[in-house]
Amino acid sequence: MIGFNNSWPLPTLRVKKGDRVNLYLTNTFDTANTTLHFHGLFQPGSSQMDGPPLVSQCPIPVGETFLYNFTVGNQAGSYWYHSHTSGQYGDGMRGVFIIEDDDFPYDYYEEVVLTLGEHYHQYSDDMMPAFLSRFNPTGAEPIIDNILFNETRNATWKVEPGKTYLLRIINTGRFVSQYLWLEDHNMTVVEVDGVYTEPKEASMLYITVAQRYAVLITTKNSTDQNYAFMNKVDDSMLDNVPKELQLNGTNYLVYNETLFEESKPKQNIVQDLDFLDDFYLVPLGGRKLYDDADYTITVDVQMDNLGNGVNYAFFNNISYTSPKVPTLHTVLSAGEAATNELIYGSNTNTFVLEENEVIDIVLNNFDTGTHPFHLHGHVFQLIARGPAREDTETPLNFNISDHAEFPQYPMMRDVVYVRPQSYFAIRFKADNPGVWFFHCHIEWHLDQGLAMVLVENPNAIINNSTQQLTENHIDICKKVGVSYQGNAAANTANYLDLSGENVQVKRLPTGFTAKGIIALVFSCVAAILGLATIAFYGMQDIDHVEERVAEDLDVDLDVEDNEDSVDQIIETGSSSSHNTTGKRSH
Repeated sequence: MIGFNNSWPLPTLRVKKGDRVNLYLTNTFDTANTTLHFHGLFQPGSSQMDGPPLVSQCPIPVGETFLYNFTVGNQAGSYWYHSHTSGQYGDGMRGVFIIEDDDFPYDYYEEVVLTLGEHYHQYSDDMMPAFLSRFNPTGAEPIIDNILFNETRNATWKVEPGKTYLLRIINTGRFVSQYLWLEDHNMTVVEVDGVYTEPKEASMLYITVAQRYAVLITTKNSTDQNYAFMNKVDDSMLDNVPKELQLNGTNYLVYNETLFEESKPKQNIVQDLDFLDDFYLVPLGGRKLYDDADYTITVDVQMDNLGNGVNYAFFNNISYTSPKVPTLHTVLSAGEAATNELIYGSNTNTFVLEENEVIDIVLNNFDTGTHPFHLHGHVFQLIARGPAREDTETPLNFNISDHAEFPQYPMMRDVVYVRPQSYFAIRFKADNPGVWFFHCHIEWHLDQGLAMVLVENPNAIINNSTQQLTENHIDICKKVGVSYQGNAAANTANYLDLSGENVQVKRLPTGFTAKGIIALVFSCVAAILGLATIAFYGMQDIDHVEERVAEDLDVDLDVEDNEDSVDQIIETGSSSSHNTTGKRSH
């Protein structure tokens, strides 16, 4: 696993609202670059500290140190930090980040942190070639080897009777959603993704990768029983389920240690996966639905194969392809051209947002899988989400002129899932100038290109002194060999000239190419000539055919003893073809 300072799991980092954070990340990998993302933090005025490589920063090369220097602001709650470089957080580079609040609105006895996740027995770099391969044309994700509960299995949680605990639950996995429930206990949700909620009781939670919940659990007064604490894979996300994969994880809520040593609770099997629908959560105090959108971005999610046979992921037929210059750096160096979406590249799905606009993102999922999407730099209101459609049904798209009434107080968070072949609509205010990634948090799908970029109020970015690149940042760019100025093609002379930009693989042709037509013609001609040759020689008589065959097989042919001779020819021919190479080839 990838550790920090010779230890793993990574440490839980705790700060207070308004704290200044300085984290020095030194890359001591052998060959790989790296970055770090503080998931869910708004990074006001510090977009360059957000972490996605070639979006808001240059990758950190081997042997170099990058200073993540930012102020937490007015946020509080459950967050986490992880590498934003492909494969690394799945290999262990992930940890919990808690922003403590002295004015937390609910009473509790003790806080406990719980991470959910999954584990692969192979490194990501070893799995990637087989995943992004023409020999995996459906884009089937590598199947997990295990699910984790606090980075282990069969974990125990010792509790005291009659107490209320605050449990912070964070899915730090890279792929599967998980169900979570506690035998004969209910949970009361009080926070999602750093947003306090009105209390909502639930017997089961459904938590996608990157989502966070804070729940209150009140223990029983009796200590005469211990209980199972269950987590379960959403196996509908797996293309197949190996017989050795344990879909259920059994962990333990321990009231009585003596009893536990004698007999551990059995796994708790439920008849129905009756989990809380987060759509109906209400932010604490009620935050009303924002005004109607000034700008609506509609994106269609599809998975398809390009010309190299590899399966990619697309927003509106564009598979995100990194530019040659980080998008934030293009903003800072483009001057008046920064408001022109064209300069950010034809394969980056970049949208420019104006100051304080109300933005709707409508996402139609044409894929048959569940996808969790994360917006950097913001929380959003979830205003619509459609039901799942079966594989055999037509996908259900959002109808902007005919939809259910939006909630008066919509749920707010920064990661939300879309159901198979369905849709969601989210709404937020463009009140945080910066460059923000929006992407599927299933890391395999991000590697396939399921992402877009929001350039929010570029003029405010340019004119804000705290947004200017630090000397350390510029030095990192120089050492890794990435330009920190220019458009998506690293062109500084003409920002509208994208010659040489990085682009996705070309699509498969819809018809025959010129080479294909020529190949088809020659194949047809060759086939016709071959058939004519076979027909011509096949209709000719061969003189003394029996004697020729017998001579070829070195057999004496007695035509008067037909039955014995034929038997001999068959037997000898069989022996010759299996044992004598020369005879076989002849």
